[in-house]
Amino acid sequence: MSQKLREQIETITTLTDKEFEYILSHFTYRKFLKNQYVVQEGDYVKYDYFVINGLLKSWHIDGKGGTHILMFATENWWISDSEAFHNQTQATLNIDCFEDSETLFISLENREKLCADMQKMQYFFRKKTTAGYVASQKRILSLISFNARQRYEYFTQLYPDLLQRVPKNLIASYLGITRETLSRLTSSQP
Repeated sequence: MSQKLREQIETITTLTDKEFEYILSHFTYRKFLKNQYVVQEGDYVKYDYFVINGLLKSWHIDGKGGTHILMFATENWWISDSEAFHNQTQATLNIDCFEDSETLFISLENREKLCADMQKMQYFFRKKTTAGYVASQKRILSLISFNARQRYEYFTQLYPDLLQRVPKNLIASYLGITRETLSRLTSSQP
């Protein structure tokens, strides 16, 4: 279980067994059940979650009651309400489990301590944060620049495994299109 975290970190920096043991001591393991909330809007966000197994989603309900999927997080991904986590404020997002899920989570205090104690972890978290910002920028640009078909094709290129795990209404919400539009796009594919 913790091996996945080590593999994730070692895609960026190498670790000794002793270093990883120290890193792991800053994390806590937790299982969540399908449909269980990890974070609810209005909660104070104390943790950043690394997904070992399962599938989580972050979402927001707008003022008109519309649900908007911001992110799916599957194995080896990180998920939190980043603004609330880093600022230690109340969540503006909801995060729940679409499948039974296993996570390792870390508090901001422990993350900061790891970064202060180990340059390798400071480097790791900086690289992961940068990659997250780049992915968010690409997503925003796709939402404002691509038509519905292009957004769907981009999604299928980036996340082909999610097509089998996530219902179409949630994919449509993520893409910013209606379920009917998504059905037309998928039925017109060769």
